[in-house]
Amino acid sequence: MSKTAHRIFIFSLVIIVLVVLALIWNKGVSFYKTTIEERFFHSDYKSLKPSGIIGHGYGILGSFFMLMGVVLYMLRKRFRTFSRLGILKHWLEFHIFLCTLGPILVLFHTSFKFGGIVAISFWSMVAVFLSGIIGRFIYIQIPRTIEGRELSLSEVMNLKTDVGGVLNNANLDEVSFKEILELTKQKDRSSLKKAKLILKKNNVAKVEYNKIVNLLKNEISLNRKIDRLSTMQNLLKYWHVAHLPFAFVMLIVMIVHVVITLLFGYKWIF
Repeated sequence: MSKTAHRIFIFSLVIIVLVVLALIWNKGVSFYKTTIEERFFHSDYKSLKPSGIIGHGYGILGSFFMLMGVVLYMLRKRFRTFSRLGILKHWLEFHIFLCTLGPILVLFHTSFKFGGIVAISFWSMVAVFLSGIIGRFIYIQIPRTIEGRELSLSEVMNLKTDVGGVLNNANLDEVSFKEILELTKQKDRSSLKKAKLILKKNNVAKVEYNKIVNLLKNEISLNRKIDRLSTMQNLLKYWHVAHLPFAFVMLIVMIVHVVITLLFGYKWIF
């Protein structure tokens, strides 16, 4: 998948979440704004209450999306049989999509009223969602192969380019050559601005200018990732310790909740 196609893919997932959120809110805004005591008398009470045809449906679909988000990603990540089915990074993004859409539907299923055992599941879900956002940030800080495998420090170091060889084609004077070479070792983004000024001062051709600027961006980005690689790897380990227990609690309580509703005879459209 090209970068453009990947961006369209991500954009489409975000749009779907926002559209679903807007539609659901627009459908029940009057009901959800009504106080708990007065909702019984609202015209949408029978359909939007947690056991209503729409409210119940939100809960079922939301739970299904979350389960699918977890199961599909775990299958792709843990079992070699599924290792050839797409890039792990894209599966992670789809996992995040389903595990964002699911909680939104579950939130509306509760009609913003939760207590008892359901509250445990709900707040665990919130913790999983918020920790997932943090985990996503940490994940993208760690360099990986296109398949999603985490790179070691030595592998990241090997990604660095022979900058000197590229600069030789730009016909720079000796001082400028050394200055730009030194700038490629920096982590500060302001180094790129300094390099651009040096290139313009030397009247470097546009093709070579763009090539060197892109190279410098890559080198500075790698320097930053190398600098914080160990920290991010440790953070990811600690993150799993927090994220997974909340996920298990959420799933277990959700299953208990479903079993109890079935025992009490709450059925949907079946």
